[in-house]
Amino acid sequence: MSDKKNIAILGTGWLGLPLAKMLLKKGSSVKGSTTSEAKLDSLKAEGIQPYLVKVAAEGISGDISGFLAETDVLVVDIPPGLRKDPNFDFSGGIKKLSEEIEKAKVKKVLFVSSISVYAETESFKIYTEAAAPNATSRGGKELAAAEKILMKNPFFETTVLRFGGLFGPQRHPVKYLAGRTNLSDPLGPVNLIHQEDCIGIILKILEKEVFGEVFNGVFPLNPPREEYYQKKARDLGMEPPLFDHSKPSAGKIISASKVMRELEYEFKQPI
Repeated sequence: MSDKKNIAILGTGWLGLPLAKMLLKKGSSVKGSTTSEAKLDSLKAEGIQPYLVKVAAEGISGDISGFLAETDVLVVDIPPGLRKDPNFDFSGGIKKLSEEIEKAKVKKVLFVSSISVYAETESFKIYTEAAAPNATSRGGKELAAAEKILMKNPFFETTVLRFGGLFGPQRHPVKYLAGRTNLSDPLGPVNLIHQEDCIGIILKILEKEVFGEVFNGVFPLNPPREEYYQKKARDLGMEPPLFDHSKPSAGKIISASKVMRELEYEFKQPI
């Protein structure tokens, strides 16, 4: 990829904003969307062209055609939003977005998804990208449906990037687990990835122009949850969480071999 690309990032949150800044540094022109009017000025101050855009099954509000105009690559990084609204029709919103992408004649899409599209089992199944999504959670099912909508549209090429649990500056899942008791799945494997590696993988996909693919983005080490989070809590001076061993553990192991092999990506930040 020549560095001078026009890139639109739908969702400039915890991952989208530092990604936008990195792309600007590399010489790309970057548009960024937010659902918060208060964030428009701060995006502009960073050199990002700001747009107020909200995706919903009823339709897309905001200047979506302006946001998508003259875009080489669209990065979609918006969460399913089911915590705030358990009935939110995320895949319905992505269907509307797909129609707008087609209309705007954008040819390349990178969809940030999650390993929640893979079910957890007591056998700790190992998932490569060849495995069909088999989510049991509503969020995982919505993401899998959204992936399908984008990948099946013949008017543009979509690469799906399924990230593990995200951590990085001021954010680590152990903060939500420290001091808690009766946590499930003590032997379940951990599947995490640092923000810096998320951005690194996205940059590789853009540089190599690898579209029409699926990648798992997870640090290639999967220690058991109890062992990992108790040690991490102690390292950070927090109270270690306690786990319940009375029921069998469920979990999954996500393979990152394709990212390392096909993108020649080397992970920078250990878990």
